[in-house]
Amino acid sequence: MYVSESEIRTVLTYEALIPAIRQALIDYSAGLVIQPLRTIMRAGNAEDHRNGWFATMPVISGDVMAVKNVTFYPGNDELGLPTHMAIIELLRRSTGEPLAVMDGRLITEMRTAAVSAVALSALAPRGAQSLGILGSGVQARSHLQAIRYLMPELTEIRIWSRTDANAKRLAQEAGAHATSIEEAASADVVVTVTSTTVPLLKGQWLAPNALVISVGGTGSTVRELDDQVMRSSYIIAECKKAAERESGDIILSGSKVNAEIGQILAGKISAPLGTRILFKSVGMAIEDLTAARIVWKARSGLAV
Repeated sequence: MYVSESEIRTVLTYEALIPAIRQALIDYSAGLVIQPLRTIMRAGNAEDHRNGWFATMPVISGDVMAVKNVTFYPGNDELGLPTHMAIIELLRRSTGEPLAVMDGRLITEMRTAAVSAVALSALAPRGAQSLGILGSGVQARSHLQAIRYLMPELTEIRIWSRTDANAKRLAQEAGAHATSIEEAASADVVVTVTSTTVPLLKGQWLAPNALVISVGGTGSTVRELDDQVMRSSYIIAECKKAAERESGDIILSGSKVNAEIGQILAGKISAPLGTRILFKSVGMAIEDLTAARIVWKARSGLAV
């Protein structure tokens, strides 16, 4: 069975995905998921920012196994192509039978936003009302959708982009406000979904008890956040080993991950109250498996 992006769009919803992702994160931190760190290779297609990478992400969980092959080409924006593209294969764990092959672009988009929404629901400062988004691309839109589904009380939405016209366009679409980066960064919750390779978000702009959710800055040599953000925050990740190996924000600032989000969700560790928290997302194969399993079951007429 091959499932195209258009078919995935008809069956994959945040209503089904968000609770499934929450449980998957708990299962991962509880040791119930078999998942090695991803293998990443540079494509060598360019000598500048356009140089892409190719990664393979295998995982085993429950009754299924999966592998995602994903590419990230920052220069694709200039060509009118998605920067992230992927294929996911789902297999039956008991026999190794292939169950489905599906396009992974939308799954990657939606599961990333779902992870952030789950983290936000667990970590948002008490009484949070404002949300600042740095970025105006695909992930900015998907994050707005997922966060609004799970936390509609965040009614004040501030959007900043390096391209002012893009920020205004997204703000108009979303009923939000296009603002300066300083104003967006002063929100109760700040989500960074940029393609920058150098720090954009400065700690001096953040509220003392802000929650920062960092999704961009993909790679061990690139950053979205400055040292003040990193060194003043309690750092939470999906996977401690992966974040400390793959996140330039963590590596280049000399920071360490304090906890995994699955431990927080399961009540094994409590995030400190009244302090600044950073959730650093690098993505995991279990998130792709979780979404792919929902799609496969829906397409097969099985109960999710």
